[in-house]
Amino acid sequence: MIAVYLAPVYILVNVYILWRLFRWLGTISDKLKNKKVRIPITFIYTFFATSMLTGFLSPKGNSERILKLIGNYWLGIFLYTVLVAIVEEIIFLILRRTKKDSRKKKIVFGAAGLAAIASISLWGMINARTIRTTEYHVAVDKKVEGMTSLKVALVADLHMGYNIGCSQMKQMVEKINALNPDVVVIAGDIFDNEYDALEDPEKLIEILQGIESKYGTYACYGNHDIAEKILAGFTFGGQTDEKVSDPRMDSFLEKAGITLLRDEYVMIEDQIYLYGRPDAERPGRGIRERKTAEEITENLDLTKPVIVIDHEPRELQELADAGVDVDLCGHTHDGQLFPGNITTGFMWENSFGYLKKDDMHNIVTSGVGIFGPFMRVGTIAEVVSVEIKLGQVP
Repeated sequence: MIAVYLAPVYILVNVYILWRLFRWLGTISDKLKNKKVRIPITFIYTFFATSMLTGFLSPKGNSERILKLIGNYWLGIFLYTVLVAIVEEIIFLILRRTKKDSRKKKIVFGAAGLAAIASISLWGMINARTIRTTEYHVAVDKKVEGMTSLKVALVADLHMGYNIGCSQMKQMVEKINALNPDVVVIAGDIFDNEYDALEDPEKLIEILQGIESKYGTYACYGNHDIAEKILAGFTFGGQTDEKVSDPRMDSFLEKAGITLLRDEYVMIEDQIYLYGRPDAERPGRGIRERKTAEEITENLDLTKPVIVIDHEPRELQELADAGVDVDLCGHTHDGQLFPGNITTGFMWENSFGYLKKDDMHNIVTSGVGIFGPFMRVGTIAEVVSVEIKLGQVP
């Protein structure tokens, strides 16, 4: 329903942007006020502005994939077009009040605004496709026989689908393998809701099978690892529909050699607990309500290290009180697009990076992929290396 209510706002903002564009062109030259100029511009602009909807309504196939990809690029461009328009309106208001307004200034500021939108958008597209490596070193005061440290490769928010495909996953696997990790963990949002959106499932499985580690690859599901239609970030399917993963998602992970943990743990070398939590909002098929932090550890030997992977960085104090040593999360994307990376800091106790909560270490990755706009501005795509020193005082 929110999408329905916001649709008129979206239409009005696009009409305003198009009107501003025509006004600027008319300032440059009276010839640009001609219908022969305005009609094709209107047609092209409308195509991009409606590509999200036309892709959503299109039948399955290449046209659907192309339109949805164009729509996701457009979302980012639209965001920065609106922000630049707001800044320019403020500038023009000041110039009018100070009586320093002029035709030349309007032309210059308009051109500068278009250049800013193009530059930011292009950088965001390139940046989203470039995966970096981030390192953290933490210490856990619990001894493990025959082991002084454990290197964990943490990734999250792959969002494989219309945006993220084989090339991004291949780059991710190369970054992971370069770390020579002991264990690899995927903290949710492996898929982007629609299994049919995968570029080439068999090829993706083959790529992920190439992940190398000593003790294997483990994952938990996130809020997007469910079968659900998405349009511009809004979900469709009805309030009564059960939100569960597509069975093909489970099969995909099994074939890729990734062990899915559903409110359960495995033991590494029979001495380290690795626990995977279901998503807090959508725990998935077969789980009506996930275990509390206290229930997770009540039957564990807390003299041994306890590592938890949880998609969303919630219940940090509860997990610390329950005796968890390391909590590895994703979900936030670090806001993905400026100024989102500022606002997420008000929404989460730890929206990105490292936080020490009593004796527990919490690390939140900004993720490998993206959701919605195919851009990253002010944030990075990353593979995280977490070296856990064992038997040392935190």
